[in-house]
Amino acid sequence: MTLSVGSPVAGRVVPLTEVPDPVFAQAMVGPGIAVEPDRVAADVVSPVDGTIVTLHPHAFVVATESGAGVLVHLGIDTVKRKGEGFTLHVVKGETVRAGQTVVSWDPAEVEAAGFAPICPVIALDAPADGLGDLAEGSTVGVGEQLFSWQR
Repeated sequence: MTLSVGSPVAGRVVPLTEVPDPVFAQAMVGPGIAVEPDRVAADVVSPVDGTIVTLHPHAFVVATESGAGVLVHLGIDTVKRKGEGFTLHVVKGETVRAGQTVVSWDPAEVEAAGFAPICPVIALDAPADGLGDLAEGSTVGVGEQLFSWQR
């Protein structure tokens, strides 16, 4: 089975190695890709159909029916903001569709507050070689495919 993982934000797609955080840059959490978001206030959408299993203002995990978990992290060290600048639109346990708004934020405001607004999108528990069709180096719109995940 192949899972298509969409972009939660619009922006420029970069490899995880460009994320200014070793946990993401070294793929310790799992393989994936990152999006350098456009610097405009925007909605962040679910990358896949599934259930919100983890929800914080700055990060969330959506688990698909088949058990694949996708982590979306909005910025680096943004947990230190304690939710400031993020508006949640769903609750933990809610079923969502790919493209449905989960959080609203303003990457420019996050950057102005001293945080990198880059958005890692991680395939949790995926093998390092389990991802394909990486959109690296391209510009994506909200919901456009970032990568495929062979499951």
